[in-house]
Amino acid sequence: MNIQEADVLRTLFKKPFVNQRVLSDVTGHSLGVINRSIKNLTAEGYLDNNVRLTKKAEAEIFDRSPKNAIILAAGFGMRMVPINLSTPKGLLEVNGEKLIERLIRQLHEAGIKDITVVVGFMKESFEYLIDDFGVDLVINRDYAARNNLHTLNLVADRIHNTYIVPSDLWCRDNPFDSVELYSWYMVSDLIEEESSVRVNRKMELVSVGKKEDGNQMVGISYLLEPESGIVREGLRDFDDEDHVDDFWETTLIKKDRMIVQSRVVSCEEVIEINTYEQLRDFDSNSNHLKSDAISVITEIFGCKEKDIVDINVLKKGMTNRSFLFTVKGKKYIMRIPGEGTDQLINRKQEAEVFAKISGLGLCDDPVYINPENGYKITKFLDNVRVCDCENDDDLKLCMAKLREFHEMNIQVSHTFDIFGQMDFYESLWEGTPSVFQDYEETKKHVLSLKEFVDGLDKNWCLTHIDAVPDNFLFYTPEGETEEKLQLTDWEYSGMQDPHVDIAMFCIYSLYSKQQCDHLIDIYFDNKCDNTTRAKIYCYISMCGFLWSNWCEFKRKLGVEFGEYSLRQYRFAKDYYRFAKELIDGRPEGV
Repeated sequence: MNIQEADVLRTLFKKPFVNQRVLSDVTGHSLGVINRSIKNLTAEGYLDNNVRLTKKAEAEIFDRSPKNAIILAAGFGMRMVPINLSTPKGLLEVNGEKLIERLIRQLHEAGIKDITVVVGFMKESFEYLIDDFGVDLVINRDYAARNNLHTLNLVADRIHNTYIVPSDLWCRDNPFDSVELYSWYMVSDLIEEESSVRVNRKMELVSVGKKEDGNQMVGISYLLEPESGIVREGLRDFDDEDHVDDFWETTLIKKDRMIVQSRVVSCEEVIEINTYEQLRDFDSNSNHLKSDAISVITEIFGCKEKDIVDINVLKKGMTNRSFLFTVKGKKYIMRIPGEGTDQLINRKQEAEVFAKISGLGLCDDPVYINPENGYKITKFLDNVRVCDCENDDDLKLCMAKLREFHEMNIQVSHTFDIFGQMDFYESLWEGTPSVFQDYEETKKHVLSLKEFVDGLDKNWCLTHIDAVPDNFLFYTPEGETEEKLQLTDWEYSGMQDPHVDIAMFCIYSLYSKQQCDHLIDIYFDNKCDNTTRAKIYCYISMCGFLWSNWCEFKRKLGVEFGEYSLRQYRFAKDYYRFAKELIDGRPEGV
């Protein structure tokens, strides 16, 4: 049975045969295709001579009918800033109805009651669905580190006669049915750059090149065997460290085309809610448009919500969520603190730092900063690039800027206590042991370096603490040709030995020992004595251990940093040894 014959059989199951023209209108196939399909279905025993379904056809329809649905609702919905911090996308309200609730009701209308919802971000928000709709919740604990391929793989054993459904869709008409006879993937008739497939003349979904446009991928799919088996196998094969950013649709692609048929819908029939502005345009009365961040912007700039446009999420940082927006023709960046940040950052101290350094050419001076919740607005810098930690010219400029800052000898009322922060981050684990087997021994070694460091004279001043390559911004002001340099992200700044900044640059860059020594030589213009070098090695060990502890806390919140966490722990161990070699004047253990 081919696709056209399946469409005819499905239509005849729902309404009795009137004539071929009616069948043509309903299915969208030509009269010639309808005539040929009826002859073939009759010959194969699916229709009798009166164009009525036989027992064989009814059995085939029952065997292929939908048995369950899986709704994917684990992700952050990062593009929904600034409202994604309080509400998962699936729970956004559109026209007085939550997106996921509408999808579940539509599934119920099609007779599908076995529904699995895979959750992750703000998973507790979905708990009520168990009682109200009888769904089964499955938790994806790696939602922050992996894409929805991993999410679907968690329930791969449930894929058979199954609808796969994203949670962020609004469907005008019910896209689900009690009768399905072949596997398909839904795309829109809207053509866009972001799509990786397009519908060809045969209604197949074929891959598009990087510079080609394709049909908008809606994401709803229906999977029968053998396609279900292919997807299950693909999920197992691709769910690894090399494919953490992959979408589950990767498993549908074979030889530059999808293994399932296309189902094309109007872009007005199925709406994907991806951004704040899309929600605002589609339902300006949605309760979820209310946002503290939006309210701050309207107050600071004296504008209306509709005047805030071109909202785009910036790259997710390790600590914060930031988004770009335009108001009154000018671009700005708003920072919103990330998960658990209130436990990590003292916002009043950060505000004090900005009060001290604003106007000195060191930072992106805030247009607005709230010392209570950490919201911050700065002007957007055009033509910005960050320091290339492999480029000597960049390193020389950055270290010169760092020395200039240190030599200002700025004083504030608070200190960044490295060892106090180590203990603090560890306390946030709430008794959970470290993932590293030799943690206690490593900690003992790192703590033993304190006596040496404390015994040295230091030029105590305001230190950036997070002086890493990504926080050195090269930019060219509008109307000028000369590139300038400044530092951003002053959240951890406090009184400390300024040489800690050198250590932080090294560990974030994941430098080798040779590269660390090279950076030290640049900062000191090749005049660094062994005692100071040993001290910086100590700081590299201490700070590596510190940020390893920080990573373990963030892991508890569902944020995984992979290699970064492992390498920080290695810095703690390796540079303890290098420091001891310099301090003792001999290799450790000799």
